[in-house]
Amino acid sequence: MPLSLDEYRVKLLGKILQASSQDDVKRYIDTALNALDKHKVNGHIVSRFIDKIISDLEQFNPMKKEAQQWSNIKIAGVLFNRIKQQMISTAV
Repeated sequence: MPLSLDEYRVKLLGKILQASSQDDVKRYIDTALNALDKHKVNGHIVSRFIDKIISDLEQFNPMKKEAQQWSNIKIAGVLFNRIKQQMISTAV
């Protein structure tokens, strides 16, 4: 049974937290977005998916995360915000 987008988002967040490097974080994000594109998920739904992930990343407490996890959270936030801006600029 395929994952719902919420389940997929939670799984991606888990991978981001457990990544051993910033390159791994980028690879996980790229793979996830490529999978959404491959499955022809509507752009508005992808945008909402990204918004939810950004919101989830902002909710993490740095005092409850290890240094590598916090670094992964911050780089993922930067990457997702860049992707969001690219989506906005190409939609205009």
